[in-house]
Amino acid sequence: MNDPVSRPPSDADALLVQRALAGDARAFELLVIKYQRRVERLIGRLVRDADLVQDLAQETFVRAWRALPQFRGDAQFYTWLYRIAVNTAKKALQELKRDPIVTMSALQAADDGDETSHPELELTAQMADAETPDAVLASKEIAQAVQAAVEALPPELAQAITLREIDGLSYEEIAQALGCPIGTVRSRIFRAREAISARIKPLLERQSGKRW
Repeated sequence: MNDPVSRPPSDADALLVQRALAGDARAFELLVIKYQRRVERLIGRLVRDADLVQDLAQETFVRAWRALPQFRGDAQFYTWLYRIAVNTAKKALQELKRDPIVTMSALQAADDGDETSHPELELTAQMADAETPDAVLASKEIAQAVQAAVEALPPELAQAITLREIDGLSYEEIAQALGCPIGTVRSRIFRAREAISARIKPLLERQSGKRW
């Protein structure tokens, strides 16, 4: 059976979802408490108007509550919730006739084992860890360049790289959240990293004297 209520819960979220589907409103409140800040951070990177973030986060959870009976349990709850958040933000931006623009302070969390990682991004993280004044200044300059590069990305690339690097979702989870094939996710993340690397490479070459 596909009904998650009929299956033993595999994690705490699944248990809370089951309880919520059984009529326990407090169980859903616990899910809201658990994910509210993460949803707000996600929406905050998709829209540039800070005044909209809380309203859109609240709308996300309202939509999730109403759609909960359709949650099949094929994906993790937070992946399902992220997709609702992304769609809610995109809908609001369309209504405002704006383009989604992601902002981030720096892209310093590339996974060591990620097949699409770039040495430029890894060196950026290493420089951020240094404590000398020159290194701090260089790190800040590079972080600003990374932010500008991400803001210049097409919305679909910015969304994918943000979900991967900032929220730490797997490729499978990003595919579910964005409603696209996993191959598309890999392509978008690769293209995003290529664009970011191209933007910050001249800075890194000046700072390190090393050519890639």
